[in-house]
Amino acid sequence: MKPGLLKSLETGLSKKHRGKSTTLCFLTFLLIAILVASCAPGRPGSSIKNMITPLAPTLIPAPTSERPEYQPGELVDYIAQNGDTLPALAARFNTTVDEIMAANPIIPPEATTMPPGLPMKIPIYYLPLWGTAYQSIPDHAFVNGPAQVGFSTSAFVASTSGWLKHYRVYAGDKMRTGAETVDYVATNYSISPQLLLALLEYQTGALTQPEPPGGKYVLGFRRVNYEGPYLQLVVAANTLNNGYYNWRAGKLTEIELLDDSLFRPDPWQNAGSVALQYYFSRIYTGDKYYGSIGPEGLARVYRAFFGDPWAELVTVLPGSLQQPALQFPFVTGHLWAYTGGPHTGWGSGQPYAAIDFAPASDTTGCYIVEPDHYATAMADGLVLRSDIDGTVIDLDKDGDERTGWVLFYLHLATNARVPLGREVKAGDPIGYPSCEGGRVTGTHVHIARKYNGEWILADGPLAFNLEGWIAHNGAQAYQGTLTRGAAVITACECSDYQSQVMSDVKYQTSE
Repeated sequence: MKPGLLKSLETGLSKKHRGKSTTLCFLTFLLIAILVASCAPGRPGSSIKNMITPLAPTLIPAPTSERPEYQPGELVDYIAQNGDTLPALAARFNTTVDEIMAANPIIPPEATTMPPGLPMKIPIYYLPLWGTAYQSIPDHAFVNGPAQVGFSTSAFVASTSGWLKHYRVYAGDKMRTGAETVDYVATNYSISPQLLLALLEYQTGALTQPEPPGGKYVLGFRRVNYEGPYLQLVVAANTLNNGYYNWRAGKLTEIELLDDSLFRPDPWQNAGSVALQYYFSRIYTGDKYYGSIGPEGLARVYRAFFGDPWAELVTVLPGSLQQPALQFPFVTGHLWAYTGGPHTGWGSGQPYAAIDFAPASDTTGCYIVEPDHYATAMADGLVLRSDIDGTVIDLDKDGDERTGWVLFYLHLATNARVPLGREVKAGDPIGYPSCEGGRVTGTHVHIARKYNGEWILADGPLAFNLEGWIAHNGAQAYQGTLTRGAAVITACECSDYQSQVMSDVKYQTSE
């Protein structure tokens, strides 16, 4: 039995005020999750594959899904995939959560993620222009998670003959090699370095061609001030995450190509494959686009260098995933302001995985906070990163940011920031909110969560829960609320009384 599923089972047994029938339904659901998980294959080997020079991309249009025109509400078969949630499934199949629940009474109302492999019936409402059913890559090949453990980007690139091997660039306040640059982007955006390498090879021959392609925009993103391989890779990572997490949230239901043609991702698709469909839609059109997302496109290059990613599946988000108990990132009894509702965890756009807090103050902009207004650890853990690009606390203390729950903090001041390698307890000081790191409008601390390398959306079935306060999206990034029962806190940079909240760990433990 997997530890995460056992923990979910224990959590389900300890819930108060739950009817017997609901409890039985919940336990049955978890039992299926356990049985499904126990049959899942193990982690693929991490040995580096022998170099195979891929052939040039074949420009063959990808077929449509050829789905029939279903009758309204017709039940179709569906096997739950990694990270599926009911709201996202409802958006993809053009139906509602209530209808899915009615068709699958075994699923409890409080369900978060579906167990991968769970057979389901989905009421579908047909939409035209559903795209290809071909899946390019599984989700574990997209995120920088457990499947990447043991892979050495530096060793792999050193074994190649392409221009990336000799590439050097100033990135993140230091000179980096090509391999270090890929790892830097992979770590910050939490995208698989193998996927980034495959994209660089597919579009630029980075692993096999001695010279990089000419021009400023080697990956095809014509953005002012984003010239050269490194900054183009930054745009690529942002674009990939926009596709992945918008699909995960149920917000990406159609894709418009650069030639104004439109298609809708097939409802049976997975997040990793849709991310690539979205990515290539920003740079290609016509046959070149459909070739890139088909079996002879990026998927073939990935297989040539790293093997078949579908051969062995690694679960990124297990069924019935639960957030561990977290307290506010500031001192108990202190009044802070909720200065930023759900917004990007890193970069720009998706994922909306982060929220912001700052000491309640009449002062705006960047300022030095009082000595006792330090940020704190939200849970026990081990500090894995502590620099200008963020502070990471590993809750399972296994020393790897790519596995289990981790907490991510940004904008902690260099002075007094918790050192790398320190074990912390919930409530321990870890640094002071500041304006350091990234673009900011005022002193604050930015917090986000990841599980097995995947950013966890701040709102949704696994919404941020801090001492019983639940995060909700606003009309746009940085807006939104925290709610606990009937109480509502509204995000505002102004730090007014409607945005202020006090940490009360006793409330959390009494629940």
